[in-house]
Amino acid sequence: MITVKTIVCNPVQENCFVVSDETREAAVIDCGALYDHERKATVNYLKDNGLTLRHVLCTHAHFDHIFGLDTLFDEFGVKPRLHPADRPLYEGMNQQVAAFFGSGYDRPLPPLGDDLCDGELITLGTHTLQVLHTPGHSPGSVVFYCESEKKLFSGDTLFRMSVGRTDLQGGSWQQLMRSLRQVLAPLPADVTVYSGHGPTTMMGDEVQMNPYFTSF
Repeated sequence: MITVKTIVCNPVQENCFVVSDETREAAVIDCGALYDHERKATVNYLKDNGLTLRHVLCTHAHFDHIFGLDTLFDEFGVKPRLHPADRPLYEGMNQQVAAFFGSGYDRPLPPLGDDLCDGELITLGTHTLQVLHTPGHSPGSVVFYCESEKKLFSGDTLFRMSVGRTDLQGGSWQQLMRSLRQVLAPLPADVTVYSGHGPTTMMGDEVQMNPYFTSF
């Protein structure tokens, strides 16, 4: 059984997820920990629960989802992984922060690990997370789907009764709608969706009531 710990981070209230199973292997998805107490909460949760960090995964490379990657790399030596289409965003972290907050960001990001590929299966203990490419919010946006547990980590592609914005660098409304229609809508109705911001939701509820799905 998969356990999901949510740590809400930074001024944008981003959801960082620590995912683990009975083997005590863990993945951190979207470590947006900015402040010291958020960074410590993430590290301490892993250590206090005897978890071995195997993967650091990014649904996309917007600043609010990657603030804490340096702490995980320094503490555990695990390189973050993201889709190659979001490398320019990752490399332009300072410019992203300056555009949003009016000042730059001086903490260096860690080196990236292997690129995430659409359809790739990531092993986590006795479970697997499937990488599904969902461009639209950003060119390299992905979601992580655990079919056996019916859990989806949707980043900023899908929120409860809403979707991610597309007016940022590389965003595309047409691509986002295609991702919703072709990648997410076919998933089972009883899949629990863990979004990058806000509460969890159910895929069936989104397909039936989210206005961005019902407009297909």
